[in-house]
Amino acid sequence: MNALELKQLEKRYDGFTLGPLDLTLPSGAILGLIGENGAGKTTTIKLILDMIRRDGGTVTLGGRDNRESYPLGKEDVGVVLDEVSFSECLTAREVGKIMRGVFRNWDAAAYEGYLRRFDLPEKKKFKEFSLGMKKKLGIAVALSHRAKLLILDEPTGGLDPVARDEVVDLFSEFTRDESHAVLISSHIVSDLEKLCDYIAFLHRGKLMLCEEKDRLYEEYGVVRCAREDFAALDPSAVLGKRETPYGVEALLRRENAPRGMDVGRVDIEELFVLMVKGGDGK
Repeated sequence: MNALELKQLEKRYDGFTLGPLDLTLPSGAILGLIGENGAGKTTTIKLILDMIRRDGGTVTLGGRDNRESYPLGKEDVGVVLDEVSFSECLTAREVGKIMRGVFRNWDAAAYEGYLRRFDLPEKKKFKEFSLGMKKKLGIAVALSHRAKLLILDEPTGGLDPVARDEVVDLFSEFTRDESHAVLISSHIVSDLEKLCDYIAFLHRGKLMLCEEKDRLYEEYGVVRCAREDFAALDPSAVLGKRETPYGVEALLRRENAPRGMDVGRVDIEELFVLMVKGGDGK
């Protein structure tokens, strides 16, 4: 069963339209959502969580429409939003006591373990937490009620590199259970490249692609060449380009590269940037 399915999902605002989006997240997998500021990542997450009204399409979580499975099915969905919010007067331990009354499947021992693992203070109030500490507390809560799907909006923002690496490992451990899945949006593309099985690109509200990460490496590559060599390429084969003082970097499907031309590996961030430049006609 798929953990998440979006079909023809749309949301319209004055001056901006998200979608229609078609996207599938299989159970046991991690999908990374990449896009520039304003691309629609947070709007997509809010639609999945039924926090805002959709204008078209469907969202299903574990095979059920999200309007019936969330918040009624909140046990199965762990959420970390870009801004983690709890009552400012609460300590981390007091947050745990409240969550025990919110979630039937609350695992107090697991929560205490995450507090220790993240080195979160017992007596400091939430209002005194740094941004990184707030994110760690939100992650601890999301992982402590036996959720099957994690929905994460910039969960590693504000964390130092060591803490980010630990959190990325935690999310990877989470999906060792094949009934679990993760949807994660992040500006830190290196984290997504390390973590994700699938990558989705959003640009100006449109889904540019959604594909297995390994297939992206197999299908796309970068040619770095002099301007005169670039001019000899078939324009229809070029998906995007970037000019540098040393020549041109061009994104191609490997199958469309001229015979004998050296096609280098493209990383996920470079692939996104070059696709955007190609889509914008730059």
